[in-house]
Amino acid sequence: MAQIYISIGSNIEKEINIIKGLNALRETFGTLSLSSLFESESIGFDGPVFYNMVVGASTHLSLEDLAITLRDIEFSHGRDFDAVKNSPRTLDLDILLYDNLVTNDPVQLPREEITRNAFVLWPLAELAPMLKHPVTNQSYQALWQAYDKTTQQLRKVPLNWQ
Repeated sequence: MAQIYISIGSNIEKEINIIKGLNALRETFGTLSLSSLFESESIGFDGPVFYNMVVGASTHLSLEDLAITLRDIEFSHGRDFDAVKNSPRTLDLDILLYDNLVTNDPVQLPREEITRNAFVLWPLAELAPMLKHPVTNQSYQALWQAYDKTTQQLRKVPLNWQ
């Protein structure tokens, strides 16, 4: 079984779509580990604020099948097939890590947003603080401690999910 970490984001009916995304992930993978839920401004475009978090799970799916499964979940929850990067979205599910795999095919792993965006790094550091980034070999806790927190403001918000 592979240990996976997935980022979840939404800025369209975000309170509803984050819950729907978590339910779909639980149906797919069973037991989930959850970070806190964070609110952040849109990055790269003008749009409503986002809710973001990171989920950990185990899977028997190959990386390719996992990518297809997550896209299917996004589309079944209202994600626009023609959505451009940096646009509002109902549900965004990105594979951050698949064990310690480093690859660019079928997706980039580890995902570069981990070290670039607070809304990915903080929840990942919270969920798996001692896990090491497979390229930098630094723990996510150490990466978060070194991160320039003035670049992106995050606020924890309550998550009402069981």
